[in-house]
Amino acid sequence: MAVKDRIPVPELEPSERKKNFTEVSLGYTFELAHQEAQRCLQCKVPTCVSGCPVGIDIPGFIREIVRGNLKKSYEILKSYNYLPAICGRVCPQEIQCEGACVLNKIGKPINIGALERFVADFANQEGFDDELGKVRDFKSILDILKNTPTKVSALKSKKVAVVGSGPAGLTVASELGKLGIKVHVYEALHEFGGVLVYGIPEFRLPKEIVKREVIQLETLGVELFKNIPVGYAIHPKELLERYDAVFVGVGAGTPKFMGIPGSELNGVYSANEFLTRVNLMKAYKFPEYDTPIKAGKRVVVVGGGNTAMDAARSALRLGAQVTVVYRRTETEMPARRAEIHHAKEEGIKFLFLTNPVKYIGDESGKLIGVECIKMELGEPDDSGRRKPVPVPNSNFVIEADIAIEAIGTESNRFLLSQFPDLKTNKYGYIITNEFGQTSIPKVFAGGDIVTGSATVILAMGAGKKAAEGIVKFFTE
Repeated sequence: MAVKDRIPVPELEPSERKKNFTEVSLGYTFELAHQEAQRCLQCKVPTCVSGCPVGIDIPGFIREIVRGNLKKSYEILKSYNYLPAICGRVCPQEIQCEGACVLNKIGKPINIGALERFVADFANQEGFDDELGKVRDFKSILDILKNTPTKVSALKSKKVAVVGSGPAGLTVASELGKLGIKVHVYEALHEFGGVLVYGIPEFRLPKEIVKREVIQLETLGVELFKNIPVGYAIHPKELLERYDAVFVGVGAGTPKFMGIPGSELNGVYSANEFLTRVNLMKAYKFPEYDTPIKAGKRVVVVGGGNTAMDAARSALRLGAQVTVVYRRTETEMPARRAEIHHAKEEGIKFLFLTNPVKYIGDESGKLIGVECIKMELGEPDDSGRRKPVPVPNSNFVIEADIAIEAIGTESNRFLLSQFPDLKTNKYGYIITNEFGQTSIPKVFAGGDIVTGSATVILAMGAGKKAAEGIVKFFTE
């Protein structure tokens, strides 16, 4: 009989972790992972798998942990998921695989994310990837090819350009690289990984892990080029001429702003800029990295998603007192429950049903305060959530020298406009079919540039589908 009590994952104490950017979660030891794995019921109809965007054989990899065969467990994971060490850390398992776990009916679900991370970290420690080399189980693509050797051989003459090295781009590159297709990845920034390196803080996802996964791409023959912004350094038309197919996975990194009075003041950031300076440009390692950032002593973060939590917890670690303002209640916050919990543990203050209406500056143009108004929930809006409505005459001011807006992002319309005849929807996102194919037959797309801001694992799922679509395009 499986045990019912979920095994907690060791973490740094809040008093210690808020002093630095060290990873908060310490991860399972083998003993803890083994205990947690034994809770799995090994369901004949595993609903957890249907909750996973890339369809991992979750009971399979957990079963091998119980048996102590961690190499086999890793082989199962890696055959479905190119980035298990990353997904185990940052994916919202609670609303995906764990949310579908049948143990929710009697207690808490299996900690699938922590087990995935444990296996991936152990595999790296033991050098399993070096042993596995290019041996991967890519059943979905081989099914398309119907195991026809001539078709597999013909693919090796094809060349594919991947624009963007985020989760979707890395996944497409790995899936195609396994088949011997020549893949070139173009990244605009000076590090590979997209949102994994510029958007997610070190205390949630150490960047060495991202580098480790990128290195594995090179073992598949994938070539990666950084500091090449497509649309500026190279025109999309040139890619269309040089390659047999192009995958666009540039994410949705253009920040949105509220547009309230005072937005031009010194001290008002988008979360994208703030996190990029902290994470990618390593402002948290000053003076080792001389990255300019105004850290602030009193910081207001606007928003309720994971990006808002990342910005708030980063600002805290840079020495600020941090207040998060959100126009709905905690119940409606889209951020992961764990991130909200960690933020509260670390001393971040939350003001719910609150919305900024004006930024206040001094005579030199520096931010000194945020004027807010109280809100109440009215009727549901288009998202299905109750719409926040201002409460008359409830304005008040929060002292602040930094305000960070984390209210969402949108597509890079400048880049997309350079692709001839590329169709987008009214929000500026690329329109694709189920395999990521766009209105230009040889152009495929996936991830946030198609769906809008979503999760790492959903972008990876889109990457896998696009890889299948590219293979079908080449062979049919």
